[in-house]
Amino acid sequence: MSIPANLKYTKDHEWVSLEGDVATVGITHFAQKELGDIVYVEVETLDQTLDKDEVFGTVEAVKTVSDLFLPLSGEIIAFNDALESNPESVNADPYGAGWMIKIKVSNLSEVEELLSSEAYKELIGA
Repeated sequence: MSIPANLKYTKDHEWVSLEGDVATVGITHFAQKELGDIVYVEVETLDQTLDKDEVFGTVEAVKTVSDLFLPLSGEIIAFNDALESNPESVNADPYGAGWMIKIKVSNLSEVEELLSSEAYKELIGA
């Protein structure tokens, strides 16, 4: 199972890539595997400022719908529009083409609360 060492992770199975104060967020390989075939990704919070752990959207798989939780406080500045026509990118390439949002992070100290790849591996028993 792929768990890139250069990313940070949440207990809710989101990954975070940070460049300056902009974070790219998606769901992990583990999460997409657990959900199964993803058929829809909904994010209605574009251009909104949310707190860490607030719901920023949902991901719908064939058999279930799951909330997506914001890993860091900030403004959602981008949504991966390609997911509207190609949501299966989340299954095929969760750490690349399957990214979901970009956040302008308002509190960089929250990054310290995220899990390292090693800690995330422990969490999922990998």
